[in-house]
Amino acid sequence: MSIETTAGTHSEDSGNKPLSRGVLPLLRGVLPVLHTPFREDGEIDVEVLEKEIDWAFETQADGVVVAMVSETLRLGYHGRRELATHVCRAVRGRGTSVISVGAESIREAIDFAQHAQGLGADAVMAIPPVATSLSGDMTVEYFGAIARSISIPLVVQDASSYVGAAIDLSVYLRLLSEFGEHRIFFKPEASPLGPNLSKLRDGSLGKARIFEGSGGINLVDCYRRGIVGTMPGTDLLDGIVALWRALQAGDESRIYRLSLPICALTALQLQAGLDGFLAIEKYLLQKRGIFRNTLRIRPYSWELDRETCEEVDRLFDCLQLALRDTHFEPHEHGQNAS
Repeated sequence: MSIETTAGTHSEDSGNKPLSRGVLPLLRGVLPVLHTPFREDGEIDVEVLEKEIDWAFETQADGVVVAMVSETLRLGYHGRRELATHVCRAVRGRGTSVISVGAESIREAIDFAQHAQGLGADAVMAIPPVATSLSGDMTVEYFGAIARSISIPLVVQDASSYVGAAIDLSVYLRLLSEFGEHRIFFKPEASPLGPNLSKLRDGSLGKARIFEGSGGINLVDCYRRGIVGTMPGTDLLDGIVALWRALQAGDESRIYRLSLPICALTALQLQAGLDGFLAIEKYLLQKRGIFRNTLRIRPYSWELDRETCEEVDRLFDCLQLALRDTHFEPHEHGQNAS
């Protein structure tokens, strides 16, 4: 599906107003990052992946994303292309698809980007190389080469909360100046997230289209600073969608009833970095009955222990209770393409 078609299906209030001045952004709303399910033989479990994508759209996601918690850094070249193929096929016009294409070389990043565009992805997203610390000029060259190789938008991701170094504000502004707000989007994750987001907003005179990707722990603060969307994990998607709708409605009581258990769960994930997110998120997807198992690509640095698991269960129950208490009915507020 084309990104123009996707943009046309969103209602006027499907994103946060402060950064959508004049023209409706083409990417916006709640775009969950998919977790990659695996069979016992290590291959991608396509049946479960499709079930995960179906659940995302049933929960009223505006699209789906392949990115860091999809285990892109460990999938390898062929695994990444295979995952992108399965995801783009499974979306079937129900919302936007965004594929992570960052790589250690410009040539490989372009290869991933052109492959994603050929599959019908609506946008690509890239982190800088993680093995090399780039200068500002080289970072602009890297992202610029990706953007020039395709006609769909590029989301520039600073994943320094997981890996690599933070991207300087001047890099964002140079890319925005060259390619414009319809071709370049941003997902800054360097700490402190809120103040850095505001610097990008103000430095771009409100033109930068910004997503947050904190897993939900900073969503309320970032929304108030003017984001166009969020890219959380899939595991807490029902809570994130309800929270996004509450933020749009300005329902302060509902905002904090939903955000507090989400923040507490994300805090547990953050304690072990990327592997903390992967372990807990896959545990919750299995708990929901979406995943068959919690298999991850080895090696990894952290396992979910019994006491953490028990706290995750208690907080998950709190979130489900908050969802029931707020009487959230996702199908009454659907914003995604159908």
